[in-house]
Amino acid sequence: MSELLVVMEGIEKSFPGVHALSQSRFELRPGEVHALVGENGAGKSTMMKILAGVYSKDAGRILLKGREVDIPNPRAAQHLGISMIHQELNLMPHLTIAQNIFIGREPRRGVKFVLDDAAINAQTRQFLDMLHLNLDPRTKVADLTVAKQQMVEIAKALSFNAEVLIMDEPTAALTESEIDELFRIIRKLRDQGVGIVYITHRLEELFTISDRVTVMRDGQYVGTVKTSDTTRDEVIRMMVGRTIYETAPDILERPEQDIVLEVKNLNRGRVLKNVNFYLKRGEILGFAGLMGAGRTEVARAIIAADPVDSIEVYVQGKRAHIHTPSDAVRYGIGYLSEDRKRYGLTLGMDVETNIVLASFRKFLGALGVVKRSKTRATAEHFVKMLAIRTPSLQQKVKNLSGGNQQKLVIAKWLTADTDILIFDEPTRGIDVGAKSEIYKLLNDLAHQGKSIIMISSELPEILRMSHRIIVMCEGRITGELSAAEATQEKIMTYATQRGGIIQTTESAPTLSQVGTA
Repeated sequence: MSELLVVMEGIEKSFPGVHALSQSRFELRPGEVHALVGENGAGKSTMMKILAGVYSKDAGRILLKGREVDIPNPRAAQHLGISMIHQELNLMPHLTIAQNIFIGREPRRGVKFVLDDAAINAQTRQFLDMLHLNLDPRTKVADLTVAKQQMVEIAKALSFNAEVLIMDEPTAALTESEIDELFRIIRKLRDQGVGIVYITHRLEELFTISDRVTVMRDGQYVGTVKTSDTTRDEVIRMMVGRTIYETAPDILERPEQDIVLEVKNLNRGRVLKNVNFYLKRGEILGFAGLMGAGRTEVARAIIAADPVDSIEVYVQGKRAHIHTPSDAVRYGIGYLSEDRKRYGLTLGMDVETNIVLASFRKFLGALGVVKRSKTRATAEHFVKMLAIRTPSLQQKVKNLSGGNQQKLVIAKWLTADTDILIFDEPTRGIDVGAKSEIYKLLNDLAHQGKSIIMISSELPEILRMSHRIIVMCEGRITGELSAAEATQEKIMTYATQRGGIIQTTESAPTLSQVGTA
């Protein structure tokens, strides 16, 4: 066995109202990729942020190459050879690649206040070459794709001579080809002796990239297994403490025939081209496609979040005049953004306030005074109905897990009496247990007559949950499939079909056949 690079023992950490870690432990060997998994709120990121100096531990000890160390801040961690690439990348978009990599420690030209740009660029080129990245050090970070920005973060970590590299959800915003490139670089670093901690919710990635897997649950260490000796089902069982069947409950065999939403002639420059589709009552309509296909842009166009060249929206057969997102809400349309923290929630406010925020006027009494008893009763109802796990209605939303935050966004739109719900990447960043709950919730809503558009980059999720599937490529609808006929191969064929020829394999009714206005 290789000498242990990192040992964390008896780690304790508490935040106000939350005991995040309890007697937790972790170890890392040099030259291995060690996956760290668990449900949202299991303590994975907290554990690694302690190792990276972002948080201080309340108790326990950390050993680096057999020597106990204190890590009071991220700079101390970097000096020890420990770097962390966070899920939200910490780069400055207005600066160049080289300036980002050497910020705060730039080479000088003899005089203290004169930077040696040539030296900065030359040293950056060395780290980029080490990763086989064909990037100009002088390129502004704002001009890079998310994947390339991630590579810059890795180059920055190497510039600190990192022996321990922590990656938190590194593939969350990457395409398949970009993931392959990231994995190539990870393997290269592993072969050079770097110890890599890989935090992810995508279990299929574990068996592609990791050597060992450590599972955490409820802030505690559950166990460590060799990846080649375990199975997906065993990892899931360790994560949730019970058996989870990822297949969703049965959806309605066929939704009602009433069309509740129809979108016609949607165009927006090169982004969206002649998009037309309809949504039935009680239907889950999946939108599939590669990154950049235009799926999110369609959703934002419907609620008037972005300007368009042309669009006609019909709700319940009548022309809807939607000029602002608040107009969309009045027509009963709710949009759950893929970035729930930025657009779906007010993280600094409590659970109760977030639930009633989109329909606040309903809770105002005489002279504009808020009826607190009514807001409390409403919040209690949806917390119970959606099984939102929170210590109290006054808990700040930023302290909830990702799955519970997603349920909270759903509660907000249900409070606003929306019958058409657009879910953009509803399970992104959510663990397998919470995914199962979200799937059940979506099916329950469909059974209640709610109509759902679900945008997802996970093909198994689209196939599992949808009555019909619309596939997009480069701003056009290129295919439409029934649930019975859809396969991953067919979806990918249409997702790469740039000609914009609509292929409809379902004998779907025309709008006139179902009696729309």
